[in-house]
Amino acid sequence: MNILARSCNYDVMNNERIAARVFVGLGGLVWFVLTLGAAVVYPSGVAWMDQYGAILVLVLAVGALLIGWFFENLGAALLFAGAIATVAWGVMAGWELGVWGIMALFLIAPEIIAGVLFLAAASMQKVCELESAK
Repeated sequence: MNILARSCNYDVMNNERIAARVFVGLGGLVWFVLTLGAAVVYPSGVAWMDQYGAILVLVLAVGALLIGWFFENLGAALLFAGAIATVAWGVMAGWELGVWGIMALFLIAPEIIAGVLFLAAASMQKVCELESAK
């Protein structure tokens, strides 16, 4: 697959969109379940976080999905910002190597992959619009 192709291919564009949406949707679902489980099994002692932490994660995931669904470039920018914020948070919190591995595998990499897929789909959309305008 040529990601920098200059010819319109609707199948590639639609596959990129679907894959990006699946990454964001499934990632949000995984983190919702993980946050809910952590609040039940390992309560933090912070009442609002234990009660509303999972809902906050779900709202953020659904928001990211909706923004990416309608505004692909903005969605990609937000996903990249989320990956950068996660790395900054990890540096400030002093995560150990195992935590870095888990976060890189289950949060940072999927955010970057979904962002790149959203950008690729938006780029292909622009190519298709330019070809149809000729």
